[in-house]
Amino acid sequence: MTGPTGTGRGDVIAAFTAAWADVLATTGYVATGRAELGARLDALAAVLVEARCSEPFDPAPVERVGEELVGLRFIAAEAIAGTVRLIGTRLECADVERLAAIQAAVTTGFVRAAQSRIYGEQEALRRSALEARDGAEIARRSSEARFRAMFTSAAIGIGITDTRGILLDVNSAMAAMLDYGPEQLRDVNLVDFLHPDDPPELRGYFNEMIAGERDYYRIERRFRKRDGSPLWTNVTVSLVRDQHGAPQYLVGMVEDNTERHMLSEKLRHQANHDHLTGLGNRALFTERLHAAFGGSPGQRVGLCYLDLDGFKAINDTLGHVVGDQLLVEVGERLDRLVSAPGRLVARMGGDEFVVLVEHTTGMAELVELAERILAEIAKPVLVSGHRLTVSASIGLVERSVHDASPAETMRDADVTLHWAKVDGKNRWASYDPERNAREIARITLSNAMPAALEREEFYVDYQPIVSLADGALLGVEALVRWAHPEFGRLGPDRFIGLAEETGLIVPLGLWVLETACRQTMAWARTGRTPIVSVNLAARQVAEPGLVPAIAAIIERVGIPPSSLQLELTESAIMGTTGEPLSALRRLVDMNVRIAIDDFGTGYSNLAYLRHLPVHALKIAGSFVEGLRAGSVESVDARIVTALVSLAHTLKLDVIAEGVETGEQAELLRHIGADSAQGWLFAKPGPPEDIEPWLT
Repeated sequence: MTGPTGTGRGDVIAAFTAAWADVLATTGYVATGRAELGARLDALAAVLVEARCSEPFDPAPVERVGEELVGLRFIAAEAIAGTVRLIGTRLECADVERLAAIQAAVTTGFVRAAQSRIYGEQEALRRSALEARDGAEIARRSSEARFRAMFTSAAIGIGITDTRGILLDVNSAMAAMLDYGPEQLRDVNLVDFLHPDDPPELRGYFNEMIAGERDYYRIERRFRKRDGSPLWTNVTVSLVRDQHGAPQYLVGMVEDNTERHMLSEKLRHQANHDHLTGLGNRALFTERLHAAFGGSPGQRVGLCYLDLDGFKAINDTLGHVVGDQLLVEVGERLDRLVSAPGRLVARMGGDEFVVLVEHTTGMAELVELAERILAEIAKPVLVSGHRLTVSASIGLVERSVHDASPAETMRDADVTLHWAKVDGKNRWASYDPERNAREIARITLSNAMPAALEREEFYVDYQPIVSLADGALLGVEALVRWAHPEFGRLGPDRFIGLAEETGLIVPLGLWVLETACRQTMAWARTGRTPIVSVNLAARQVAEPGLVPAIAAIIERVGIPPSSLQLELTESAIMGTTGEPLSALRRLVDMNVRIAIDDFGTGYSNLAYLRHLPVHALKIAGSFVEGLRAGSVESVDARIVTALVSLAHTLKLDVIAEGVETGEQAELLRHIGADSAQGWLFAKPGPPEDIEPWLT
């Protein structure tokens, strides 16, 4: 195994052990020889090196490293401080979070072992005090001598007060903690050294003790040193009663844990803040969000979940250094704009940020905040000589804390952010339960489609295409439907788009094509073979195996290729170049007909159109709708006339869609359209509905 930089594992351990031994040697007396110490530290260093990449991370072995330090009698604060600092600089771990976890585990083991050692000393002191009170005079003197020896030389601070809090005696360790001499502290009230920011409730323990209601308590407490700086301590106080059982003295033992407290605060800050921007991270945000949802009835919260539009392009083109600097600038702007009591800005990762607003007054407050955020982020940023302008998309969720859970609220914010992206970016979108329900329904349909195709839930309806000259049947259009077991009969507008997104349109389209061809051959047995039109999606045209698949169906079913017409939308066929266009030409070479569906609704290049392998144009129903009045002078009538003239100039047949009235049919006949389909002639229906047209 090698370290992150390629150094051998043994080399890493040896180098770390040597540096560690040097650090510990400067922190106090070394009870063992240098060689023996090196061997002990070598084993502990191996545990730390192994912890860099062990999965999952187990803190227990690392905590025992801290315990072993105490066992080796390295109990000074400098020993653990130097060890933690050495881990951070020499352990060679690229994972910052793993490195922080190793530092925290070593500190935890050290503190636990040190506390256990101190508790033992405290208990010995307490027993000595009791023996001094209850023993015989000679035993009392002996015990007092022992106590005095321990009192004077103890590493922890010890102070004795009367029931008013007046210091009667302190040892050198406690005086040094407060930066005074022992004689300067005698006859001074301990209250003078208490930190003013500590809550007054802590005084309650002292009051209970002098009232005789408590014999012992242990708390974390701040004192104020001579220079006013805080002294963080663990304080254990025991009550000494007189011969009548009344409170007489209070003996306090004080352990200085300022360095441990600062280290703990630093590690906590690292664990809850983003290392790049300094903002809160996902962990801190999640903690605050859950706390907000534990609020009182009627409390409301809001989320502004945002990410930068086009950030990936900046990262990919200008590099991650520029990208990181941009994130830092955006973080600073958000912090200045948003941070206030009851609000939190956090970086969730990548280019995603979230603003938590506690105690919101309604969606209007979030909208106003989102508008300000969009305006602030839109201001140009100068990064490494590049003038960058970015925008953001924001998802807004605002609700009562009793209407949903934190997880549901975060999920809805994520969904809403996606809506803002889909709706065009550089905007905000608010959560809409109805839209969300529609999105869920779309996802449900998308997930159900593959199995639905296997279960044969899809079926095909057919609509006649009729000659406008004599009313005879010329062909039929095959229209796929879905008999959904839960949602009922679904038209293609509900699922064709999903099929194209997922790629299922390829197998579904081939199934529709083969089904329609087989039905056409069944009609052929009556003596007439109508042309069957089948819609072809742009995704299908781009499929490399389209032509062989269609040829295989034609051969398998036995349908004459000239009886098959494939319909593509205007936008799809105008985008065909290269291989897709070649596929259409090969289909035409097989005598398959090609038609442009919904003609007139897209953007056609007429010069390009005349070179396409097309046989027919289908005029969009939106133009036919305008022919209801039956006037040849209407705008729609003139457009249709132009389209028919264009098609005939290109020697293409014209099929009008959506014909519903006799006036429309008559006007189309007058204009010169060749054929039509629509409810005037027949609605789409099962194959049996076509049979009367054939006979």
